[in-house]
Amino acid sequence: MRLPVRATRIVVPGFHFAGVACGIKASGRLDLAVIYSEAPAAVAGAFTRNRVRAAPVLLAERHVRRGRARAVLINSGNANACTGRAGAEIALESCRLTSQGLGVAAEDVIPCSTGKIGVVLPAEPMRRGIPEAIASLAPGGLWRAARAMMTTDAFPKVAARELRLGSRTVTIAGLAKGAGMIAPDVATLLVCVVTDAAVEPAALRRFLRPAVAASFNAITVDGDTSTNDSVLVLANGLAGNAPIRPESRDGACFAAALGELMGELADMVVADGEGATKRVRITVMGARTTAGARRVADVVARSQLVKTALFGGDPNWGRIVCAAGYAGVPIVSERISVRIGGVTVLRRGEPAGETVVRRAALVMRGSSFPIEIDLASGGRASATVTTSDLSTAYVRFNADYST
Repeated sequence: MRLPVRATRIVVPGFHFAGVACGIKASGRLDLAVIYSEAPAAVAGAFTRNRVRAAPVLLAERHVRRGRARAVLINSGNANACTGRAGAEIALESCRLTSQGLGVAAEDVIPCSTGKIGVVLPAEPMRRGIPEAIASLAPGGLWRAARAMMTTDAFPKVAARELRLGSRTVTIAGLAKGAGMIAPDVATLLVCVVTDAAVEPAALRRFLRPAVAASFNAITVDGDTSTNDSVLVLANGLAGNAPIRPESRDGACFAAALGELMGELADMVVADGEGATKRVRITVMGARTTAGARRVADVVARSQLVKTALFGGDPNWGRIVCAAGYAGVPIVSERISVRIGGVTVLRRGEPAGETVVRRAALVMRGSSFPIEIDLASGGRASATVTTSDLSTAYVRFNADYST
């Protein structure tokens, strides 16, 4: 059974959080976070599939493969990507500094970085900030850590759930950052989920894969996949429950809660898309395969013409059908139906009249609405991708990001 959690005060037993300003950001805002577990925690992770991967991602993958961790070190304002040997050295040194301050092994620290690509992470701010962050670790510091992860984000992204597993109450909480450079293959973001549940590393990996597939790998803002994407889950077992098995009733409950939590965070990322004014859930149904449905949904969600129509509130279903047609999935145009906010603007290849289209335009004035595409291809497979509109504000922001 899932229980409500007060979002303003989230405490996960055995976990401590900190966020400090160490000088990476010229603005002086929070830019360094530490998440620490009192007990060794099982860990699982998912990382970017971009072939250009940041130094902290490469190091994090090695540490996560061990299956156990004690801390996550996150800096914002600098991606430490495409930085050669110097970038790799400061990523490793940062883990060592954190491990020394916490009294754990360097391999027990998982590094994450986000920010501008192509600039080596400065050593001195990290050397100053890591001890300061460790000194300020506190059970109630989750929101401060979430703010320290932010780059272009308009707001911190936090979600939590409580579960009853047998006689034990288990807490799951997640922190995420992401607003631009968001596309499937873990989107462009950093996510850390922590729980006091007892879960073995192999089981945790099995829980993570479908949760990521249905959340962070099912969103897009601008079609760009980052060099730094990292999703981590740590479980320290301090709730005292019997270790959760994927095939058990407790496993199903935990999987559902993890999926809901990640889905909530993913929706926040799309809602916070740089310059975004709308969040739209695109569902493709009637496909022969799930992969085919997912391909069509993803292509439509990424289409710049579709996204600009969303921004303008224009129910131009022709752009939607056009994108579906070049997705590379066998479809018959005379069978396709399209609904915008529940209004059918195309029924089995036949367009609706102007009165119906105007109704769809009224729906599109809202900040959130669904688009459904029925391929009627003789199958029952479906897939959903959540996207945002492409606004003039996005163009203005990203035109001078480096300057």
